[in-house]
Amino acid sequence: MHHRRGLRRLLRDDELLARLEADPDSEELGPRRRALLRYALKLTRTPDAMEPGDVEALRDAGYEDADVLGVAEVVAYFAYVNRIADGLGVQLEA
Repeated sequence: MHHRRGLRRLLRDDELLARLEADPDSEELGPRRRALLRYALKLTRTPDAMEPGDVEALRDAGYEDADVLGVAEVVAYFAYVNRIADGLGVQLEA
């Protein structure tokens, strides 16, 4: 829930957020955003399955290497923070 609020604040687009939640691979998001979401979801869910082709897909979608690094850093940071919070039994705010 906390991350959703942060994403909502960054996107400033409730309709886009709803589409992302309902279908992160939605055609209406466009190929560039879909490529970014696929990368972020794969890195989050199956980091051991990442391969060079995942980065190439982002480059093919028009992202620069610095963009890819930024996405990887954000995904890794949230994974880290979540594991620390889970490991310490941190309770979410209501």
